Amino acid sequence: MPFSAVRRSDLSSGVPLPHLRLSTHVIPTSGRSNGSPNILLLVFRFHLYLLYVAPAFKVGNVMIGGGELFLIAGPCVIESEAHALKMAHAISALAGEAGVPYIFKASYDKANRTSGSSFRGPGLKQGKQVLARIRRELGIPVLTDVHQPDHAAEIAEDVDVIQIPAFLCRQTDLLVAAGRSGCAVNIKKGQFVAPWDMRHAADKVRSTGNQRVCLTERGSSFGYNNLVVDMRALAIMRRFAPVVFDGTHSVQLPSAAGSEQGGAVSGGQPEFIPLLSRAAVAAGVDGIFLEVHDNPAQAKSDAANALDLKMLPELLRQLKAIQKIA
Repeated sequence: MPFSAVRRSDLSSGVPLPHLRLSTHVIPTSGRSNGSPNILLLVFRFHLYLLYVAPAFKVGNVMIGGGELFLIAGPCVIESEAHALKMAHAISALAGEAGVPYIFKASYDKANRTSGSSFRGPGLKQGKQVLARIRRELGIPVLTDVHQPDHAAEIAEDVDVIQIPAFLCRQTDLLVAAGRSGCAVNIKKGQFVAPWDMRHAADKVRSTGNQRVCLTERGSSFGYNNLVVDMRALAIMRRFAPVVFDGTHSVQLPSAAGSEQGGAVSGGQPEFIPLLSRAAVAAGVDGIFLEVHDNPAQAKSDAANALDLKMLPELLRQLKAIQKIA
């Protein structure tokens, strides 16, 4: 069975396909009439490499890695309680109309802004109250990112998923604290990390006994102030955990806005969010991560790479259509 003919329904959780046959992958060697055993072995290993599927798990009513595309979306940071609630209601309604399971996301503290004077959010105490209200009133799972190990247990009282920021994906104490919190853990792949090395990050969380781990691709550093997405990483990381694609941070131009003049703001190319997201779904990701704002130009964080709320319905329609045939 060629890889292109394999559907998610053919895959068993956590194991390679048992019915994969070498006979369909004979590659003749130049100068010989028969196939080369060495090449056959490489093809066999290649397909097992791609078709291994990490175990699925649930976050609230959302199945992660079970074959149905899900959405993680919301503003980059909690700008105010009213705005966070407005965005949660709007995105939840659109996701419901599209038939896409939904997890709300927003940060209570953006501790990794380029400039120390940039807006960071309301902080842990106020932020957890906002996230708890959204979770309670809308009845949807909530995700937020944590930068300090001692925040994990406290924020876990009010959210369903703790996210590890990309810059901190190797920090053992943070990963272990997130694992011990009891929440599911989403680890962003660092822009400097090879996809196969993300196994170690997942293993650190699982060392606590917490098996609910997923990995998110958000682009790799490509020279200064630029990122590029290697789609091979999606298949590679899926050997270790369900995989999410971050369509908004992948188009970020880190610290690039006015960088030659000493600027301290990241730029972005939001026009490529739909294109990269469609490609990722076609490649077989489990979920899509999008930072969405009703007025990106006025967003207090990551304005240059946020998806305009008005564009979300059509993008979800396209992603659902692609996933049906991927």
